[in-house]
Amino acid sequence: MKKIFALLSLAAIAAFSHKTNAQTTIRIYDTALFYDGYAGLSTATTPAPPGTVRLKTSLYSKKLSEAVLGQIGNSLSMKVLVKASCDNYDRGGHVSLAFVPKGDTTYTTGDTAVKRLEIARFITPFMNKNLQPDTVPYNYEINNVASILKENKITDIYDIWMELEIFGVPYAANNEIPGCSGRSDVFYGTLDLITDASAPRENNNIIIPIYNQKSFNNYQANATDSLTTTVKTVTFNLSDSSYNTSIYLITSNHGANSGGEEYNRRNHFVYFDGTQVLQYKPGFPTCEPYRIYNTQGNGIYGSAPRSDAQWQSFSNWCPGAYIPIRVINVGNLAPGTHTFKIAVPDAKFVGGQGNFPLSLYVQGKTEYIAPVGVNDINKIAANTTLYPNPAKQEINIRTEQKVEKVIMFNMVGQQVWAGNSKTIDITALQYGVYYVKIQLEGNIMVTKSFVKN
Repeated sequence: MKKIFALLSLAAIAAFSHKTNAQTTIRIYDTALFYDGYAGLSTATTPAPPGTVRLKTSLYSKKLSEAVLGQIGNSLSMKVLVKASCDNYDRGGHVSLAFVPKGDTTYTTGDTAVKRLEIARFITPFMNKNLQPDTVPYNYEINNVASILKENKITDIYDIWMELEIFGVPYAANNEIPGCSGRSDVFYGTLDLITDASAPRENNNIIIPIYNQKSFNNYQANATDSLTTTVKTVTFNLSDSSYNTSIYLITSNHGANSGGEEYNRRNHFVYFDGTQVLQYKPGFPTCEPYRIYNTQGNGIYGSAPRSDAQWQSFSNWCPGAYIPIRVINVGNLAPGTHTFKIAVPDAKFVGGQGNFPLSLYVQGKTEYIAPVGVNDINKIAANTTLYPNPAKQEINIRTEQKVEKVIMFNMVGQQVWAGNSKTIDITALQYGVYYVKIQLEGNIMVTKSFVKN
């Protein structure tokens, strides 16, 4: 049973910040260099960036300062930029918060006194560092994390650190990429937080970290409820009521052996307190928008574009893309024990290989927040859509709310359009994925994405 971890506020660290258009960009990591993930720390030939701790060759952590905490507003987004070095294969990356006993100068990932909470996951593309583009961006809307960072109760007990992890190995690149012979460095990583004007601290947040990259499969004793089945159940306890509660879930399917889980889309079933609350199959409709970042030849993308049906027949994730964060709204919860269960009944794990790393946390409020009008914000966001998607000539916003402002960004975070129209001409845009930030009446912010083809 998990002990409730009432949450609270964040102290962040700023190497630098600048303001544009009422937004503040806070750089947490600036081209941090990662090394062979299988090697020891002695492999790293460069010092850790100032203010950071190198926990592993694949993992940095940085304590966030009070100075940055004061800059966090009500909205928060994050951009991770990965630059190629001497790993030319698809690997996994993660961003996590670590709640470390106040005053500690370092910690280990196995320290039970430290609570870790994953807030983003991504897959690197097959990149050749000698070809362009040699960087790939990952953009996240993480407004719920803003409340975590502003909550006062946590900083009375903990310092908050932000982790950036990019696992890589250089062995193929040592032989295949000119300039990589004998090298052990694999990727560079940069991480920015982008927020609006600072907002008051909060005192009404509940956070329950449950799993951070927990092994989930059918062949390891601690990775399943029962061997040969892919089912994981966990309970947690609430000492008080939790209102407007959501579950944040991240999974990704791995296993590259013949018949491996990486190449088979499986139905995932999620239950809360005995009721099914979500069913999903991992994978995007297509990976073609991310082909541009895969400059190294590989069998996933091949030499020619694939149809949507081809991608959906095998692809659980796209090299060069983010892994979705699945948000499950479970409403108001009474004090007592609650149960979360996830099951993937068709998973095989051929040869006892593969894994579905599972990250999970619960976030709620200590007091009820009234809905906006007759619909709460989650319902308004769910009912706000873009169509057609993919689109060639124009994109339309479907919503019952008044649209006050619209800003469109490309995948590298550049603004390409702004206005307040529900119909946007996109004929001049290049092929790819775009993000549309929509401000609705009542200062409700909704972000959607679409593919221009």
